[in-house]
Amino acid sequence: MTFTKKFDDFVCEGDSITCEVDGYTITARISHDDTPDAPDERQDGFWPSLYPNDAGFIGAGNGWRDRFNKAQAKAEAVMAAWKNDEWYYCGVILSVAIDGITLDDHAASLWGIEANYPDSDNAYLSEVANELLPEALETAKAERKRQCAILCENEAVA
Repeated sequence: MTFTKKFDDFVCEGDSITCEVDGYTITARISHDDTPDAPDERQDGFWPSLYPNDAGFIGAGNGWRDRFNKAQAKAEAVMAAWKNDEWYYCGVILSVAIDGITLDDHAASLWGIEANYPDSDNAYLSEVANELLPEALETAKAERKRQCAILCENEAVA
């Protein structure tokens, strides 16, 4: 039970992939994460450091200068790409339907994921969708059971 189609190497808000599991249609879609924090505000150790107690410590010993320069250049490139809106943080949201009827438009989600991150193929977005799949199915089955109980109760009253 997995999504066989993957998200593209470049994704836009609203892009989606779909799969069928046990009669349920599950759709994973991309939504823009509205948190305005920059990458260096969200991620401890974003900027490389030469200080052992810092989260971005690059290590000591031979080659430290090259490691630091490479890490610094990468961090600067990632930050510049973010400032130019070349990548963004997103959420992967799963919705579940059966026979064309949506049971839950937000059955499972994960937020704060990098979309179109420099030198990335967005494979992690598809991995997240697959990891959320069991939770979305569980939510949908519970909602289906709840709706069936309401319908049966209303039918008994009529």
